[in-house]
Amino acid sequence: MTRSLLGALLSRKGAFLPEDDTVHETTRPRPGDRIMAAVNRDPRTAPHGTRNDALLAVVLAVAAVCAALFTDEARRPDALGWTLLLAVHVPIVWRRRRPMLVLAALVALIVPYHALEYNHLAPTPVAYVALYTVAVTGRPLRTVLTGATVLGVSTSVMLTVSTHQAVELLRTSGWIIAVLFCGIDVRYYRQYVASIVERAVRAERTREEEARRRVAEERLRIARDLHDLLAHSITLIGVQTSVAAHVLAADPERLDRGAVAQSLDDIAETCRTARGELRTTLEVLREHGLSDTRGPLPGLDGLPDLVAAARLSGARVEQDLRIRTDPPPAVGAAAYRIVQEALTNAVRHAGPEPAVRLRLYDEPGALRVSVTDDGTGPTPGGIPGFGLVGMRERARSVGGTLDAGPRREGGFEVTAALPLTMGEGTV
Repeated sequence: MTRSLLGALLSRKGAFLPEDDTVHETTRPRPGDRIMAAVNRDPRTAPHGTRNDALLAVVLAVAAVCAALFTDEARRPDALGWTLLLAVHVPIVWRRRRPMLVLAALVALIVPYHALEYNHLAPTPVAYVALYTVAVTGRPLRTVLTGATVLGVSTSVMLTVSTHQAVELLRTSGWIIAVLFCGIDVRYYRQYVASIVERAVRAERTREEEARRRVAEERLRIARDLHDLLAHSITLIGVQTSVAAHVLAADPERLDRGAVAQSLDDIAETCRTARGELRTTLEVLREHGLSDTRGPLPGLDGLPDLVAAARLSGARVEQDLRIRTDPPPAVGAAAYRIVQEALTNAVRHAGPEPAVRLRLYDEPGALRVSVTDDGTGPTPGGIPGFGLVGMRERARSVGGTLDAGPRREGGFEVTAALPLTMGEGTV
C-alpha cells in the first residue's frame, strides 16, 4: 500500500525524490502505480475525462444489453424499453461536470423503465456509477441526502408496481448504501493524499527559501567582514604611510631612520594581519560541501591589538575593559567588529591625534560597548559608506541594538547593547 501511494504521489506531482547518486534514470510506473494514481486523482481534473466517460458509457450500455438479453427473459424490454435503457447511459458522458444533473436525468429515465416492468437488473450498474460519482465529488451530507432521496423515490415507484418488488428493493438497498459510503471513503482518501502532496510541496519550497536566505545571509556576512577588514587595514596603512612620508620630508638632513623603519614595519605587520584575515574569510567561498565552517571568529581577546593599531595611527585611546563573563563566540565577534569599525572611523574622520575612549563592560544579560571621540566627525557632503550600516547589521545579527551619532559636547559616539544569551533566531 505504501509503495502504491508513493507511486501515486509521483504520478500526480512529479518525482519528489532527492537528487542523489542513487537515482540515474526515470523508471516507467508500474500498472499498480497507475491504478493508484487514477484512484487518487480528482475525477473533475483528470485528463481526457469526457473521452473516458464516453468509453465507460459504451461499456455499461453493452453490459446492460447483455443483462437484459440473458437474465429474466420474461421481462425483456421491447422497443420502448430498449430506448429507455440505452438513453439511461447517455448522461454518463457528463458525469464529472454535472454529477447531480446526471443523477437526476438517470432517475427520470429509470423510473418509467422500472414502472413498465422491464428487466430490473440491466440499468443497475449505470445507477451505481452515477451514485458513486455524486458521493466522490460532493460533500458527505449532500451524498447522504441524495442517497435517501433516490432510495425513497425508487421505493415509491416500486410500491406502485408491486409491494413484493418494493420489499425486495429495500432488502437489496444495502448495495446503494455501500456504493455511497465507498464514494465518501474515496473522497476522504483523496483529500488525505492531496494534503500529503501539499505538505511535500510546501516543505520543498520552504527548504529552497531557507537555502536562498542562508546564501544571502552568508554573502552579507562576507561583505561585512571584507568591508571591516579592508577599511581598517587600508586606513592604518594610509596613516602609517603618511607618518613615514612626513618623517622623510620634515628634515632630510636629520632623518630619523628608526621612525621610518618602525612605520614600515607597522605597515608590513598590518598587511600580514589583513592577509591572514582575508584568507580566513575567503576560505568560506571555496567550501564545496554543506558544512557551516566559517573559520575562527575574532573575539574580545583581539581588542588590545585594535587599540595598539589605533594608537600607532596617532589616536590617543583610553580603554576601560570590565568583562567578567565570556560572551558567546558570535557576540564576541560582533563586539570586535563594532569596535574595529568605530576605531577606524575615529582615525579616519576625527582629525589628527583624536582622543578616543573605549568602554566595554557586561551587565546582567547584556554586553555594553561604547566608543567615543572628540574629533570633528565626517566631512559634510562626503560620500556615505557602509560602516554604520555594517555595525547595525552586526548588532542585529546577534539580537542586539546599536546607536551612532554626533555628541552634544562634540565628537562622535557609538554605543551598542549585545545580549549575552543567543536566541534561536540569531546567527
